[in-house]
Amino acid sequence: MTLNSDNETNEPIRLQKALAAAGVASRRACEDLIVQGQVKVNGKLVKELGTRVNTETDHVTVRGVPVVFDTSRIYLALNKPKGVISSMADEEGRPDLSEFVLDYDRVFNIGRLDGETTGLILLTNDGNLANHLSHPKFGVEKTYIARISGIAGEEIVHKLQSGFELEDGFIKTDRAKLIQATKGESLIELVLHSGRNRIVRRMFEHLGYPVIDLVRKQFGPIHLGGLKLGHVRRLSKIEVGELLKFAEGKPVKTSRPKKVNR
Repeated sequence: MTLNSDNETNEPIRLQKALAAAGVASRRACEDLIVQGQVKVNGKLVKELGTRVNTETDHVTVRGVPVVFDTSRIYLALNKPKGVISSMADEEGRPDLSEFVLDYDRVFNIGRLDGETTGLILLTNDGNLANHLSHPKFGVEKTYIARISGIAGEEIVHKLQSGFELEDGFIKTDRAKLIQATKGESLIELVLHSGRNRIVRRMFEHLGYPVIDLVRKQFGPIHLGGLKLGHVRRLSKIEVGELLKFAEGKPVKTSRPKKVNR
């Protein structure tokens, strides 16, 4: 439901009212944003307070970030535990994502994590966004922390970044960093676009370093932050705007990881 949905004639409403109702800021602060030239409507800069918009059809951005007027849209972050299948209804009766979103209707996951991997999964009822970000051609950048068996050195980082052949084709990370190597185990952070099945685990297996634990801490511009294992939170207005801007293929300066204690 959009702000115009309550208006039977579907007449445009004042821009500052629409922005305030969408949670951008107070109406007075939204007026300041407009006057300061921070708001665009359908790609055009708007500085007049009398400007009206149709929230169902007009595309509005504040400082380059899209504004969501549809109050029925839901955007969630989940810290997925081990043993949970990345599906809303598992055919084999295994634990799935549905148990974490009982308070939300008709949401579904964007992308997947294998059952033994923990970390960030996004869920939404925004079908267009989900389809776009899930498509392999879009190549969403994802960040993982892998705890692997064995003492790894910088040569592993080099191999991850230079790439190698797997059974389903060539693969390499965008970035990789050795965090720690001690007591027969190593921690490596890696960033890659590939969404191939179990790709991180298969990369390390190929190099002779089996994965002990794997967590995804970032998906596109969204960080896992301090979200506790098995907990869900709504994305903030800023995060949703960043995600929509990212989905449009525009550069996004990601915000700091959200600190939550849930």
